[in-house]
Amino acid sequence: MSYEFRLGVDAGGTFTDFVLAENGGDIHLFKAPSTPEDGTKAIANGLQQISEKFNRSITDIIQACDLCINGTTVALNALIQMKGVKVGLLCTEGHEDSIEIRLGHKEEGHRYDASYPPAPQIAPRDLRFPIRGRILADGTEREELNEDDILAAIEELKRQNVKSVAISFVWSIRDTKHEQRAKELIQQHMPDVFVCCGSEVYPQIKEYTRTSTTLVNAYLSPIMSSYVYKIDDYFKQLGADQPVRYFQSNGGLALGEVMKERAVNAINSGPASAPQAGLYIAEPFGINNVITVDMGGTSFDITLAKDGKTSLNRDIDFLRNRIGVPMIHVETLGAGGGSIGHINNFGMLEVGPQSAGATPGPACYGKGGTLPTVTDANLVLGYLQSGAVLGGIVTLDEDKAKAAIDEHIAKPLDIDLPHAAYGISTIVNQNMANGIRRITIEKGYDPRDFALVCAGGAAGMHIISLAEEMGINTILVPKSASCLCAFGQIISDVKYSYLATQIMIMSAEANLEDLNATLTRLEKDGIEKLKEDGFSDDDIEIERAMEMRYVGQVHECNVIVPNGNIDSNAAEDILQAFHKRHKELYTYDERNSAVELVNVEVSIIGKVNKPELPTLDAQVGSVESAKVDERQMIHDHTYQWIQTPIYDGNKLGAGAVVTGPALIEEPTTTIVIKPNWQADLHQSGTYKLSKIQ
Repeated sequence: MSYEFRLGVDAGGTFTDFVLAENGGDIHLFKAPSTPEDGTKAIANGLQQISEKFNRSITDIIQACDLCINGTTVALNALIQMKGVKVGLLCTEGHEDSIEIRLGHKEEGHRYDASYPPAPQIAPRDLRFPIRGRILADGTEREELNEDDILAAIEELKRQNVKSVAISFVWSIRDTKHEQRAKELIQQHMPDVFVCCGSEVYPQIKEYTRTSTTLVNAYLSPIMSSYVYKIDDYFKQLGADQPVRYFQSNGGLALGEVMKERAVNAINSGPASAPQAGLYIAEPFGINNVITVDMGGTSFDITLAKDGKTSLNRDIDFLRNRIGVPMIHVETLGAGGGSIGHINNFGMLEVGPQSAGATPGPACYGKGGTLPTVTDANLVLGYLQSGAVLGGIVTLDEDKAKAAIDEHIAKPLDIDLPHAAYGISTIVNQNMANGIRRITIEKGYDPRDFALVCAGGAAGMHIISLAEEMGINTILVPKSASCLCAFGQIISDVKYSYLATQIMIMSAEANLEDLNATLTRLEKDGIEKLKEDGFSDDDIEIERAMEMRYVGQVHECNVIVPNGNIDSNAAEDILQAFHKRHKELYTYDERNSAVELVNVEVSIIGKVNKPELPTLDAQVGSVESAKVDERQMIHDHTYQWIQTPIYDGNKLGAGAVVTGPALIEEPTTTIVIKPNWQADLHQSGTYKLSKIQ
């Protein structure tokens, strides 16, 4: 059976984005206000827009889709707002406080700050229960599991109306029987409660990381399960031929049944698709190093892909919770169109992290907001048109934007309005540039080796300034920029990650039998799951990684390793790759020191057919035929108003070259072309921005 469409839905904090790809046809973008209380309402709103566009019923549209894919911020928002369910923790006796001791360290940036408060606990002290029984590091049982302790804990869990239980015992990764028995008892006596074990959620060495990851999963999974149930049921009622696929933090798709049990894998569900989209956008230009930046209403998300591979984070502090499972490395800042400009206690201008959000929104929205935001500044600087309709729901009011900036910024600083507006824009650009440095320079990458891919409705007005600050010479702005994460979903594959601990000295002379057996076991599990999902051997790919360190070190380096049997030659190649990566990260290596393998990771990928995308018709005649207006704008720190031509992006064809200063208006994004820059429109529908030589 052939299908007409593929649907991607990205539920953000302000808007829910929809990308509908026709099979061999066009890409259509839609937006609807998000409805956090019930995600199906926003989806229904967006589907209604699609229905009206194609003059077909919603049911007909959904039944014509081969895949319906959903990225969601449900888990992320619940973690941000601390609105998960009530959780209890069963842990090895004597380890009740390890989750609070946190290895004796504070998060980066606060390590020497005595005033920094302790992290809030998902499981408070009275809901952390010590269980006698002990497995040792070699997997032997030192002390039998005390089931009376578990039964006593169950009675207290019932009394306190706990909705979810995390189980994390010391060295459970060596032998899972104690955790599994505890899980059986809880399910027997509390059948309506969600239960998860550390050896299942994060089966790798590091007790604190495993316990924290398991607690986060227990905290969020009932919330995610309820969301998945609603979404799945909604699409079933519409006659969807395939189950809904959900986007995971590791950059791949998964079935709802998986997400219900592993909500920790959905924390970065929305922005995690950005690097894949960035690589896809860059492919026609022969570029495989990309930094994708997504500037929306409330946040600025940065992701990176090097040599065609997305960058994954492991064992990180995320919203003050240690999470070990692999997640696409997303650097998130409070730097969106709604970020508020304000004067701090030292009399200096700051922007964010506070945001006006969607309600009341920027002052120019006319919905009751009175504080100046980045969007207000862009309007005053001429990048946005007064009276324009934004997102289909608000009309921009320049007078309200000017009044807010004048009252809260210009007058307190005794500067004129243009200086105040440009100051807001400059500072938010600096904030975003610092975020890019954290994901590049601090990780051993030179940003000048990358192209900058622009995503989000607001990023196009700042993207050249960011590139100039970072020394980046190539910028790619797709016509689908405002919905790029939803676009990334429709071109992504199904992906499951499997983890294990494998401690050994890595060398060409090492006994590699156990390592190969572990890798084979993990791959077998993932392949079986994908085959159950309908994938054939030809559709399945395997990616491996290992966490390694010099003996005596605390922190590991993650190294991509080859598939197939690991023999002495492969082991030597892995060692060389480790030395290289260590030098990239820390500027040195120790090639004469012994190297220890700690953890292994296998990703099993089910390749999904990508929709065939159209090519733009060639530009006919001069680009001046696409000029629709001109407006005065400020483009640099000289604060000079420059008469700037405005072009309708829908009237530009492949091969069109627009020279700055200029502004290109696409239906859902605006691109500011600064003087000495130009935009070349590629037949793939992407603008390549570069400096004029």
